[in-house]
Amino acid sequence: MPDQPHASTLPQLLERAARDASRGITFIGGSFLSYADLRECACRIARGLRDHGTSPGERVLVCAHDPETFFRAFWGCVLAGVVPCPVAPPADPSRWRTQLEHLRTLLGDPLVIASKETLGDLPDTGLRAVTVEELSHGSAGQDQLPAPAPDDLAVLMLTSGSTGSSKAVRLTHANLLAAQAGKAGALDLGPDDTSLNWISADHIAAIEANLLPMFNGADQVMATPATVLADPVEFLRLLAAHRVRVTFTPNFLFGQINQALAQRPVPPQELDLSQVRHIISGGEATVTGTVRAFLDALSPYGLRHDVIVPAFGMTETCAGSVFNREFATRDLETEFPPLGRAVRGLHIRIVDGNGTVLASTAAGRPTTGASGEVQLRGTMVTDGYFGNDRATAEAFTPDGWFRTGDLGCLDAEGRLTLVGRTKDSVIVNGVNYYSHDLEAVLDELDGVRRGQVAAFPIRPDGADSEQLAVAFVPAGDPADDSAVYRALVAIRSSTVMHWGFRPQLILPVDEAEIPRGNLGKIQRSRLRGAVEAGALDAAVRRSDAVTSRFLGGYVAPEGEVEIALADVYARVLNTGKVPTTASFFDLGGTSLDVLRLKLEIQTEFGIDDVPMSTLLQAPSVRALARRLTAARSADGDSAYDPLVPLQVTGDGTPLFCVHPGLGEVLVFVNLAKYFTGERPFYALRARGFGQGESHFASFDDMVTTYVEAIRRAQPSGPYAVAGYSYGGAVAFEIAKRLEADGDEVKFVGVFNLPPSISGRMNEITFTDGAINLALFLELIAAADIEGLTATLRPLPEADQLAYLVDHAPKRRLIELDLTVERFTTWVHLAQNMVHLGRTYEPSGSVDDVRVFYCTPLKGTTQEWLDDQLRHWDDFTRNTNRYVEVDGEHYTLMSPQHVQTFQATLRHELTRALG
Repeated sequence: MPDQPHASTLPQLLERAARDASRGITFIGGSFLSYADLRECACRIARGLRDHGTSPGERVLVCAHDPETFFRAFWGCVLAGVVPCPVAPPADPSRWRTQLEHLRTLLGDPLVIASKETLGDLPDTGLRAVTVEELSHGSAGQDQLPAPAPDDLAVLMLTSGSTGSSKAVRLTHANLLAAQAGKAGALDLGPDDTSLNWISADHIAAIEANLLPMFNGADQVMATPATVLADPVEFLRLLAAHRVRVTFTPNFLFGQINQALAQRPVPPQELDLSQVRHIISGGEATVTGTVRAFLDALSPYGLRHDVIVPAFGMTETCAGSVFNREFATRDLETEFPPLGRAVRGLHIRIVDGNGTVLASTAAGRPTTGASGEVQLRGTMVTDGYFGNDRATAEAFTPDGWFRTGDLGCLDAEGRLTLVGRTKDSVIVNGVNYYSHDLEAVLDELDGVRRGQVAAFPIRPDGADSEQLAVAFVPAGDPADDSAVYRALVAIRSSTVMHWGFRPQLILPVDEAEIPRGNLGKIQRSRLRGAVEAGALDAAVRRSDAVTSRFLGGYVAPEGEVEIALADVYARVLNTGKVPTTASFFDLGGTSLDVLRLKLEIQTEFGIDDVPMSTLLQAPSVRALARRLTAARSADGDSAYDPLVPLQVTGDGTPLFCVHPGLGEVLVFVNLAKYFTGERPFYALRARGFGQGESHFASFDDMVTTYVEAIRRAQPSGPYAVAGYSYGGAVAFEIAKRLEADGDEVKFVGVFNLPPSISGRMNEITFTDGAINLALFLELIAAADIEGLTATLRPLPEADQLAYLVDHAPKRRLIELDLTVERFTTWVHLAQNMVHLGRTYEPSGSVDDVRVFYCTPLKGTTQEWLDDQLRHWDDFTRNTNRYVEVDGEHYTLMSPQHVQTFQATLRHELTRALG
């Protein structure tokens, strides 16, 4: 520990750290920034904030993605006396606006600080915004910066809240510095203890990981979450390369590293981990079996057997505040080890349901061995939540102890063990998700009886992290396999889109099997107990039987290619055994999963490019294995098939959906899932994506090609066709052609498009088309369009496309596996669609159309309906239906809106088809 007196505020901490110019932060993929340089940069940003009109005590949202930009901004705020509040987009990007609107109200119109790269991704909520780059040009003068007091508010940290209702935890300078002193003492840290952090900057663990090395006068290394999560072994490489002695990770990463090393061992000479002193395990329960396997796997690399330190902490306690240094000597035979002893300055007590104190480290009372609610008090514990007196009152006892919401007990030595939670949440990979949040979404599904759905955590044997289970009462006949399976798929799909991961168990149950208290509240802990005791095994068997009926029984992979592909599918879908004959989409794959699947297959098999059409049209392991191993019998147009079967179960009339003007059909993947067990869902994909494929020569050529494909899948009517945007005009022509051939078309759906498109098509220049595609692919933000248009128009076409790719977020290009060559191919295909539409004029009629409309790109919804969409009445023989749906033109099938859109669309299909 340094001999200097401890700092009492964060500016003092930075000033003290800056005295050693050799110490600082290494940003992986970035630069080394000494603490002295960080302070100089922060001073400039502080003055930039002052020049921007901020005053001490104001709140500021800091949403830079990369840690270097974030911590420059964070320390600039600290030195300016304003209060930084780190924020990151939710798992579902469409909920970003809701979150920011909530924070605007909660924090009082805070300024937003973002990097230049991320500023364009912010939805327009009326908040003022400035880039870190702009603030860095603040004056370099030596005028006095504010000097905060220890009890002044230093930072606001948001709790989990994917619905936009996050609470902001108040942490003072005194809270944060007391926490660092307690950690340093508990872990015996000093200036030689270089640390590594890879946790996102909006998490308290990242703030802790930045402050603690400064407190100790040590170096630190910062990486992004993607750096580690994309390749868990990279975590080990970073430890070795930077001689890291202290780091932190939730338990799930131990399991991922175990799996990765089992699949691809690293030669021992490539990793030297002998210098590592502590790997703190927190954020979720430490699983001793997983840790033992981790230690065994890493011992050849010099990792000591005593490096793992189970820990406990919360945002409200400035992260880690309880540590178990005795794990290796006392607890290796437990299933879940004790979390250890409180750091200096923190007290723990256990309280029963009547408020009786069962044990307390503050009073030195011996433990009774009984469990109860864990309550905390100490210098590092928050005093409450900003702007939320009710939440603050609920979080504290009348005598000032903080209610953690966890259940636990203390042993005779004051070691804490957790045994459960009083709060209804699920902790997956170290992140808290609140049950009521997901239940509100699932409660709206057709197949779920209102008020009869519960989300709760389980931990299967051998699992490295908690997993999600959902119990629900089917809305219809529980003996109807089709309805139950449709509900299972809808629950899984909605969960993935809302929270970003799949439930481990989805259980159709009777109403009596959902336990409730005296006031009718669902008792989720009892549901978990019922699963663990086997009381819901019948529901598990019911779910498995229904799924097997629709997917077919388990068919094991055969041969090296199928085995390797099945492993890839299992990794992408985070599941166990994958039936080789089941579709990737029926197994739960989403549009984002398809992109990851493409990258994983290319890496696994050393293939430069797996065409998206191959994945879409051969979505099972077996079918895809044949495509990858067999020489293609045809290339170019002769190999092209426009029909993509996104969902093939159900006896209802199939629905054929035509692509929007960009030609691709990924936009329909999430929508198609809701038709499972009801009717097949086919998408029609444009020609020109594949190698050697030509573009359509005319609008008529496109319609003819699609009609022939539809007839191959469904030789006779009645037919149901629909189209999104540009595809609406194509669907109208397809319906006319089918009717002319003597077939009945009972449903023609138009998603937000008037009948005449030539005017709009003639307005779209090459630059407009490229920008529209970039917007659709989330390479740019809507706010960028005006400036980009002016920048790109004077450039040659090839330079325009290169500029868009060069300035796109790198993470998004990786997600899409998009190069300038592939982007160019896509733009030219979309331009061909525009070209075909310039001479298209609607004529003739169909029986009727159903027009689904939403907020237009400009003007009011009513003007859009009256002045544009109602012209469909001129091209039908009967009365049309105009149905308003949520969202805007580009977002009506986004994760935020697809759940309500599918319900409306399915209702209209049933109404039309019977």
